[in-house]
Amino acid sequence: MASLPRARESRTEDPDRGADAAVISLRGAALAYGERVLWQDLDLDVRPGEFLAVLGPNGSGKTSFVRALLGQRPLSAGTLTVLGRPPSKGSRHIGYIPQQATLSEHAMLRARDLVRFGIDGHGFGPRLRTAAVRRRVDEVLESVGAAAYADVPVGLLSGGEQQRVRVGQAMATDPRILLCDEPLLSLDLHHQRAVTELVDARRRSHNTAVVFVTHEINPVLGLVDRVLYLARGSYRVGTPDEVLTSEAMSQLYGTQVDVVRVRGRITVVGVPDEVAEPPHHPELPHGVRP
Repeated sequence: MASLPRARESRTEDPDRGADAAVISLRGAALAYGERVLWQDLDLDVRPGEFLAVLGPNGSGKTSFVRALLGQRPLSAGTLTVLGRPPSKGSRHIGYIPQQATLSEHAMLRARDLVRFGIDGHGFGPRLRTAAVRRRVDEVLESVGAAAYADVPVGLLSGGEQQRVRVGQAMATDPRILLCDEPLLSLDLHHQRAVTELVDARRRSHNTAVVFVTHEINPVLGLVDRVLYLARGSYRVGTPDEVLTSEAMSQLYGTQVDVVRVRGRITVVGVPDEVAEPPHHPELPHGVRP
């Protein structure tokens, strides 16, 4: 399948540019399940401090894209490097915020325990209960506004409170990349804003690259540098103004699609139904299950 015309990268591609070198790089990348191609011919660089929103209908391969970056799903073709190396599971340099997963109210896992998994859950052997680790956990909980319920079982927290803790868990090791897989699902507007502000604050203060998968662009529209829109085995990449247009969307879907902008909000109308992606459940640390 021939790839569609794409917006050109705004920055020169040079892996030797030091601090500005791409932290994520894909060349000719493709991902398929059997004969069903989710996306292909994907060329993309994500640089430090960039906020990339990943959009597309169900079945377009958004979550699979994150899984590839996490080293959980090999590409079907092409190359992928993360921080200059092939992706691997459990990297301390990558923070992961999963989709909302409901924990049993009877689970004994506390908010501070979940954050601690983000610090020492990347290695093996017994966890050292050092004063330094405890201080770091407290610092992280304070930074995401979760200190007040640090010792409360996670299953008793609201959805918004749980996502605050998961943001803290993802940021606990000072990652260079934050991968956010639909972190706003099932949250009200207040908590959507709180979560996006925490992610953006981290991006701005530490020059952390953000890959943010979402069904809805509007909660993050003011933060986004570029959009990767996946659909029908192909993609479009560029700024929101380049990608989210009636012309670009119609070309991507091969049928008339209208992009309506009203009072700063964007609505895409007329998108064909897609097949659901293969089942995926967010992975929690050390066998903790939703």
